[in-house]
Amino acid sequence: MIRFLLRTVVFLGSSAIGLLAAAWLVPGVTVRPLGFVIAVVIFTVAQAILAPFFLKMASRYATAFLGGIGLVSTLAALILASVLTHGLSISGIGSWVAATVVVWLVTALATLLLPMLILKKKVA
Repeated sequence: MIRFLLRTVVFLGSSAIGLLAAAWLVPGVTVRPLGFVIAVVIFTVAQAILAPFFLKMASRYATAFLGGIGLVSTLAALILASVLTHGLSISGIGSWVAATVVVWLVTALATLLLPMLILKKKVA
């Protein structure tokens, strides 16, 4: 149970960091404080559901796309978080592409690094 909670915290934290990084680095990406938490939750849940689905579909029908599954699921999760909340808005094709890459990269790095920080604090 504790492992599940830690993974949930890591995924929520990495999503929050990724969305904030996109808002900071990509023109046309805006996060609003009131809806940010809801946008993070929707993005995280969408990623958790869509990534395995897209992976299964690509491995079954289009193995050449396996490497891009993270980007596709990130884009789909960004679309859902943007449409379903007022906490995230992205305008312009270039902003969508850049936000997808930034969020994908930052969440991947944060997912690797946050557990080390959490465990380091727990051990200390």
